[in-house]
Parts: sequence; C-alpha cells; structure tokens
Amino acid sequence: MSDKRPALQAVLFVCSLNAVRSPMAEALCRSRYGRQIYVDSAGLQKSDRDPFMLSVLREVGIEFESDQPHVLEEVDYEGVDLVIALSPEAYARAQTMLRATAVELIHWSIPDATQSGGTREQRLFAYREVREQLDKLIREEIGGRLKGRAAS
Repeated sequence: MSDKRPALQAVLFVCSLNAVRSPMAEALCRSRYGRQIYVDSAGLQKSDRDPFMLSVLREVGIEFESDQPHVLEEVDYEGVDLVIALSPEAYARAQTMLRATAVELIHWSIPDATQSGGTREQRLFAYREVREQLDKLIREEIGGRLKGRAAS
C-alpha cells in the first residue's frame, strides 16, 4: 500500500500561545527527527515559554530555553508540508490562513496543561501527560511518514 501524500520535509506545530503545546511538540519532534525534516512552532499570540513545559522537557534530556516564541504570521507557514494544530482556536485560524495553499492541516486534540490545578507535582504530572501524548502522536504521524519515505 503506497502513501499518496507528498514527502514530508517541513512541519509546523501551532497552538494558541506558543508557550506549552506547540513548543513542546517542536522540541520533541526536533529531538527525534530534526536531522530529517525542518520543524518549527508558532502561536496565535506570543507568550513567554512556560517554566513547567521547560521542566518536563529537561526531564527527557531536551533543553529548549534558547528557542524564541513566534506568532503564526511571523513564520513561513506556506513553506511547510504539514501544519499540526494543537488547539481548536489554532485549527480554526490555520484553516482560514491555509485555505488557498497546498499545505496539509491536521488537528490533534491536546489538553491545555496550564488549566490543571493542584500542587506543583500534580501540575507537573499534567504537563508530563501532554508530553507523552505529543511524543506518541509525533512518533506515529511524523515517524510513520518518514519511515514510509525511507522504504520507498
């Protein structure tokens, strides 16, 4: 069975603020596949990187403090093959912006870890769950496409 989608060369993760979900996805994807594809992230609004997000990335050996947040209008979203929206708002905006392009858009329903309450450890647990969910989806979607490309 052949995959009719074009070869994957560049991926953009988009969420609401570019503070938690999209930079976490960027860091995880870049860590796994950064030598094979270009990876970036953006938000609908610019915000500082979330310290809990940076902390749970460090737990898996990823340093991401030096990466700067971007808003969607600042990145070359038309120059990527795949945009992955991580919030309903980002998906709606990306649909509008990408309407006249050939860029593929998909939506992953990822919970907003910033909405978790409780103790520091309970909050970190919520961020870790987001990290693991993103990593699994990245391995399946991006890794699956790259593996298919290597086999063809």
